Amino acid sequence: MRVGITGHQGLSDLTEMLVRGRMWQLVTAHGAYDLVGVGCLRPGPETWFAQAVLEHGGRIELIVPAGAPPEPSGVRRRLAARASAVHRLAPALAGGPGDDTCHALIGTVDELIAVWDGRPGSEPARVVEAARRAGLFVEVVWPDGCESPAR
Repeated sequence: MRVGITGHQGLSDLTEMLVRGRMWQLVTAHGAYDLVGVGCLRPGPETWFAQAVLEHGGRIELIVPAGAPPEPSGVRRRLAARASAVHRLAPALAGGPGDDTCHALIGTVDELIAVWDGRPGSEPARVVEAARRAGLFVEVVWPDGCESPAR
């Protein structure tokens, strides 16, 4: 099962704790042998998800937008080093998707986890909308008590 991740960044410590707990439940509902987590490893939910997938025994794949720094730092670098595949997006000028990680993600997964407060206009909202249009199952993770990020 290939599971993608998107989510708000800049979440509070309380929200992180609540989201990590629910995310662990979702990850461990899959058999470790066939679980592949796919994302960009942005700080926050995408990194937490990758950690949970690896701790459960699954694999992770990384999507790198065109023009992204070649090496992430700290925890993200260690996670990237454990990726079983890295998908580097070609620049739009070269005919690739450029920074459009949304469609690259949607095109490579069976379902999506979205750490999203349900409000329109955010990156997670755009990815959820695209996933639903593509017919993917979307699991929105926003447990009671979560605090929306400042806009």
